[in-house]
Amino acid sequence: MLWVGLGNPGRSYAGNRHNVGFMALDRIVRDYSFSDWKVNTSSAVSEGRIGPVKIRALKPLSFMNKSGLPVANVASYYNLHPDQITVFHDEIDLGEGRCRVKQGGGHGGHNGLRDIDRHLGKEYWRVRIGVGRPAQKNDVHKWVLQNFTAAEHQSWLDGLLAAVSDEAERLATGDPQGFASRVAYLSPAPHNNDGPDYDKTDEG
Repeated sequence: MLWVGLGNPGRSYAGNRHNVGFMALDRIVRDYSFSDWKVNTSSAVSEGRIGPVKIRALKPLSFMNKSGLPVANVASYYNLHPDQITVFHDEIDLGEGRCRVKQGGGHGGHNGLRDIDRHLGKEYWRVRIGVGRPAQKNDVHKWVLQNFTAAEHQSWLDGLLAAVSDEAERLATGDPQGFASRVAYLSPAPHNNDGPDYDKTDEG
């Protein structure tokens, strides 16, 4: 299996809302004692096991809107079908601290997903991590490139990343609904979910 975290490379972007996919994957790699990251010009790759499942972790380093080719290259090298790939990414159409899992669907204007769709198709899995929307619609670009605040880390982000990592074995072993339900239960999201955040057909 291939797990992909989306974000922009470089220290100036590290704390951005747009980089929460990187943050989630980094937490998993650390908590499950994966190998050290092997870095080249286009990606960083680590390997490990979560329960009985071997996972390859990938962070594209080609900036968000060029994420597709590094993912497609690794998928091709290991002969992976899109349904063996899971992408962790920020989602402005979910409230802060919410987490949904779905297979396929639209990119919702997310440039990283748009580029992956172009190179890989749409049938990969997505772990959508809610970062909310700004009050003004035309501030979305600025919003996702702002750092999470200390208050956001304390009130929901750190807890959500911990829950995603703690429940990763459910995701790895083919229980996305159980994963999403447990993350919703464990993470201190500002807005309570009204049900398991799992959706195969949602186009958001």
